[in-house]
Amino acid sequence: MTPALAAPRLENTLVEDHTREHHLLRQHLLHPAARIDSKYFYDDVGCELFTHICELDEYYPTRTEATILSHCGAEIAAVLPSCAQWIDLGCGDCSKSRKWLDKVQPSRLVGVDIAADFLQHSLAKIAISHPGVECIGVVSDFTQALELRDLLSEQPLSPPVFFYPGSSIGNFARAEALQLLRRIREHCGEHGKLLIGVDLIKSRDVLEAAYDDREGVTAAFNLNVLKVVNRELHANFLLENFRHDAVFNEFDSRIEMRLVSQKHHDVSLGAGSVRHFDQGESILTEYSYKYTPADFAAMLAEAGFSRHHYWTDAQHWFGVFLAEA
Repeated sequence: MTPALAAPRLENTLVEDHTREHHLLRQHLLHPAARIDSKYFYDDVGCELFTHICELDEYYPTRTEATILSHCGAEIAAVLPSCAQWIDLGCGDCSKSRKWLDKVQPSRLVGVDIAADFLQHSLAKIAISHPGVECIGVVSDFTQALELRDLLSEQPLSPPVFFYPGSSIGNFARAEALQLLRRIREHCGEHGKLLIGVDLIKSRDVLEAAYDDREGVTAAFNLNVLKVVNRELHANFLLENFRHDAVFNEFDSRIEMRLVSQKHHDVSLGAGSVRHFDQGESILTEYSYKYTPADFAAMLAEAGFSRHHYWTDAQHWFGVFLAEA
């Protein structure tokens, strides 16, 4: 008989203002350089498509990071503090943290994510498989605000280890990434650490193929965001009027993902707003910054992490950093 899922402690620090969010989304689309925040990718369909993307031959980041963490897991665990508070930022289903619980034996797992129901269900399964680990969920958009100090102070003898895998730090411009790293550093105190995955600069062909696969899954993922906008704003985007585009900007060391208008046409954005798109005009949907190991190490130092360990794969395509005060 399957045991009933426990109910882990859940703290909700998310302040939702749908009116403000809709206003910002509409204003960003009305701007001459139109854009859509990448957070709108992840409705149910978007999450399914992204899961498929991670399994594609061309999409190297997920499997390369997993290889590093697997091959170097014992070495990484050896330099992590014992009985730590393991904080998984953007934890999703907690599958990446699950692999570490037996290695590092933390006192508690703190999952931070924006989806409350999914977070609680994921942590409940962890609580059953690891009854010795206290599981706590924090519903928050940590990219905008991170405040866990009261929670962490409940276990003053257990240093925090922040876990931020998947190269998500690349979705922020450098100034925003630095700000997030500084917020994490403020929580680390004297003995806390940050274990983070970073995508590295490599050949244009490899990078662009990862964001524009042969099967067209990434294209479907990108175009699906227009369906989300249609629901949010009561807009009338037609997907066939746009095509997916992903290019590597060498000067700024980033992949730029866009939706390019295929024709001159108008789109209603709700609230009486109409946006005209010229043929060839684009909507920016995502940046994904790539780093050299030296560049990212310098940013860690600027954020207040004075020391770090570094692991990479045989091709030097991906980096895993363990930063500390």
